[in-house]
Amino acid sequence: MARWLMIAGALLLILGAIMHLAPWLLNWFGKLPGDIRIESERVKVFIPITSVIIVSIVLTIIINIFKR
Repeated sequence: MARWLMIAGALLLILGAIMHLAPWLLNWFGKLPGDIRIESERVKVFIPITSVIIVSIVLTIIINIFKR
């Protein structure tokens, strides 16, 4: 359990550094076809369905590679 927490912490640290130092690398998130964005005068709703599916597939592949 501790090992997974350290790995998750390291990944979050790397992701935070990327978002801070190179935000253009993640510009695609939320702008793909299938992502829902509804904006009115008072309300903004953002549902990144396609982006989350792609992130899930990539993470599944990475986890399966490290498990073997």
